[in-house]
Amino acid sequence: MTLEIIAAFAATSIVLSLAPGPDNIFVLTQSAMHGPQAGLMVTLGLATGLLFHTAAVVFGLAALIQVSVAAFTTLKVLGAAYLIYLAWKSFRAAPMETAGPEAGKSRHMSSAAYYRRGIIMNALNPKVSIFFLAFLPQFIDPVAGNIEGQMLILASVFFAVTLVVFSVVAVVAGKLGDAFARTPKVQNIINKTASAVFFGLAAKLLLTER
Repeated sequence: MTLEIIAAFAATSIVLSLAPGPDNIFVLTQSAMHGPQAGLMVTLGLATGLLFHTAAVVFGLAALIQVSVAAFTTLKVLGAAYLIYLAWKSFRAAPMETAGPEAGKSRHMSSAAYYRRGIIMNALNPKVSIFFLAFLPQFIDPVAGNIEGQMLILASVFFAVTLVVFSVVAVVAGKLGDAFARTPKVQNIINKTASAVFFGLAAKLLLTER
């Protein structure tokens, strides 16, 4: 692949990563609720989930999801159910103690748990596989051969771009969340807002068509 194609793909990927969507909204809400470290681990999980979709495209699974109503619906329902579960947890979450020497230390879950949360969120969204199926081939040069290798290169670039852009979102949102969430009342507002966002994302995913 030429550097020109890779550069064009990287620029397009940056624009797509910055556009409001389920993944970066998810990073924003998780970071605001649980801090920048949690947001960074969610970001890493989301980026790791892209490996699933890359494999789906390379091995033809995305094509199956696109033509199979059952496969698409199954992934869609599982993804929506997970978002509803997160929405319920956010709605029920109690404000954390922010005073004293332990302030800001506890964020409820381990880094590994936030990482898994990001993977699940991304892997259970069938639209990502279909997006990859439609997006990557536009930058593939059939004459150059080794189509799978070219796809892996493009997927790696998209992985890197997503990791950088979402990490910035995580840090900024996490810092703002820490700055504003100084009282139980504000924390409660953040939790309820995040719950509404998760319910909204679940509804949007359930209404999504192939």
